[in-house]
Parts: sequence; structure tokens; C-alpha cells
Amino acid sequence: MSRLFSGKKLCITIISALFFSNALPAFAQDETAAPGQAPSGAPALKVQPAIATTAATKAMMLGGARAGKRIVAVGDFGIVLLSDDGEKFRQAKSVPVRSTLTAVSFVDDKNGWAVGQWGVIIATADGGETWQLQRSDMAVDQPLFSVYFKDKDHGWAVGLWSLMLATKDGGKTWSAVQLPVQQGSGKAGRNFLKIFPGNKGALFVAAEQGTVLRSGDDGATWTFMKTGYKGSFWTGITLKDGTIVVGGLRGTIYRSTDDGRSWKEAPSGVHSSITDFSETGGRLFGVGLDGISLESANSGASFTAAQRDDRIPLTALVATDTGRLIAFSKQGVVKDFDAGQKK
Repeated sequence: MSRLFSGKKLCITIISALFFSNALPAFAQDETAAPGQAPSGAPALKVQPAIATTAATKAMMLGGARAGKRIVAVGDFGIVLLSDDGEKFRQAKSVPVRSTLTAVSFVDDKNGWAVGQWGVIIATADGGETWQLQRSDMAVDQPLFSVYFKDKDHGWAVGLWSLMLATKDGGKTWSAVQLPVQQGSGKAGRNFLKIFPGNKGALFVAAEQGTVLRSGDDGATWTFMKTGYKGSFWTGITLKDGTIVVGGLRGTIYRSTDDGRSWKEAPSGVHSSITDFSETGGRLFGVGLDGISLESANSGASFTAAQRDDRIPLTALVATDTGRLIAFSKQGVVKDFDAGQKK
């Protein structure tokens, strides 16, 4: 755990939830599996399908995205939730993995990808109804924390210990991206927690130790950019006006108005870690642990904060096609997100 957050001890975090949740095992022992599928001396493993449950909407959700007008969320037990109206959610028909899913990305109303524990990558071509396994690594549990596709062919996934994967064929094949060695990153490297696009074709990754990675050539080369912060950034977003905003530990938010070349801290007014951002109606919204929600009317330069009475850890935020915000949490879908905030 010390590698994940540079020795910082947190009671509830997205990453600790990933490793220490009470989810059922993601994989089962398989005595007939081929050698090399598991660490030396350990039982071989095989993929199991997602848990099917009537309580799916109460499972921990860690990522969400919009597939056309549909909302798709992913989380514990390999559960994928779908909603076509932002009100009623149902479980996807077929998901091939039971491992915790951490993030999801869609390029249109049909084609999407999700990533998670054991380095799994799954893909859908029918708006999230059914999914196929594209990748897993049972030899080492090196989770993927974030995924982004710019079109149906080109995508990236990032995760633990500086793991970055890329595909040019829609995920049929994935290859590791070679990154420059960053001084002071440690033997295992920094953890990459969120990959997101810029509005000028650039790519960004929010990472540990106040680092933001930037690529201006479609992911061919990357630069480690220091923001001046020492802690971890968990999430990031590029606003319509080009402002880049990243957030993370203890309510820390930094922003850049020059395509990531320089950064300045923006006071959030909270001390709870920021987990996700979403822009809608010309405003920037954020959510975090301890039931925290944020709103900015000036591209993240300043925020007003609210806290839910129940203080549930909010983990993901998605805007519908009509601009309504849907929030997710460690306890599943947040039904009363708009009405349940304490101003």
C-alpha cells in the first residue's frame, strides 16, 4: 500500500477499496490450466464471469461514462450498470470477469472498454449489454486504473507501477508503452491513476507525487510535468475552454491554462480527497470522499463545496445528455445526489 500513495495512510480510498474490498475472488483455481498462468508455486487461475445479483445497484462503483444517451458504470464483482434514463439502472447481460472494474470509456453509443484488477481489459460493441475479454495478466495483479479511447482503434490504459498500455486495433492487441525514466520515481515507478484527453489532441495522465504526464504526439512520447505538489492526483479533466484541472489527495486541486506547461493550485475549500470531475452547463463539478461535492463557475479557479449528511464516499460523476449529474459511490448508485447535499 505504501507504493500506492507514497506512505500516506488513508482510511478509505479508491485504491484501498480495489485491493481490500470484500468482493468475491476475481479468479478461481484451475488445476488443468496451462503452466505460466500464475506465479511460480501458486495455483493456476481462470477467469470467472461477473456476479449476477439483484443488489447490483448497491455494489461499489468506481467509474462511469456516457455511451450516447446511456449511462454506463463499472465496479465491484465485475458489475456493469446501465441506465437509459438516469433513473433506473440494470445489470449488463454478460461480463466475462469477476474482478473489480475501475474505469470505462466509450467512443460512441456502442463501442466501449473497461479496465480493472488483474490488468483486465474488456470491450463492448453493443452499448455495454455484453462484453468480451481482451486482456488479463494472471501472473501478477497489476491493476489498470484508467482507460481512454480517442476512436474505435486507438486507446490507452494506465495503472499500477507506471503501467501504460496502448492499442491501435481496437484492443485486439495491447503493447506496453516505453516511458522515460523519471528521477525519484522509485524502483516500481509512479502509479498512473487517470488518463484523459486535452482539447488540442494532447493526452494527459494524473499520477503520483504531483506529476502529470503529457503527450503531444498521440502517445508516441511522454513528458513528466511537475506541478509543485508532492501528493497524488487521482483524477483530471480538460474543460471546453482548454483549462486542465487535476485533483487528488486531501482536496488538492491544480489547474493549467497553457496546455499543461505551468500549474497553479486552486483552493477547493475541503480536505477530503477528490475522486472525479465532470463539466456540464458551463460549470465544473467534482466529487470526493466523505460525501464531498464541488462546483466551480470559473473553470476551476475557485469552488463552492457541499457535504452530504451521510458522508458516503463519492467515486464517480457522469453528466447525462441533458446535463443532469449522476453520482456513484462505494455504496453504489447515489439516488438523491442533487437533493441530498448539505449547503
